[in-house]
Amino acid sequence: MISTKGRYSIRILLDLAEHRGVGYTPIKDVAARQSISLKYVEKLMPALKNAGLLDSSHGIGGGYRLNRDPEQYDLWEILRVTEGELAPVSCLQTDASPCQRAGECRTLSVWQGYYDLTRKYFSGITLADLIAVPQGDNYVI
Repeated sequence: MISTKGRYSIRILLDLAEHRGVGYTPIKDVAARQSISLKYVEKLMPALKNAGLLDSSHGIGGGYRLNRDPEQYDLWEILRVTEGELAPVSCLQTDASPCQRAGECRTLSVWQGYYDLTRKYFSGITLADLIAVPQGDNYVI
């Protein structure tokens, strides 16, 4: 399940994408527009910045901004930063020890297929794609 960390991070980055070109955006403005607690947004921003998704500036005129074009941010990248490992079962996690049952596991291909579909789906949607969707409409691929 994708938590509020992942969902809100996408909303925050989408908000910054929609307001890019105006310099740095104060975090309080993003929180207000997205109806997310300022304290919660403040907790999310360091991970997004440390992952290289944002630039920040302190002081008057400071805030956050995207450091790439919206086309270069896919949802999979954002979710991996905020949610961590998204593998549906432990044996598919990046640093998992080889499973002793992998050779005879009848369900491994099911979990691998599910994981591949999830990764492909979220990798195929960028912030630019979401900007292009009129408010009130749903994203469809």
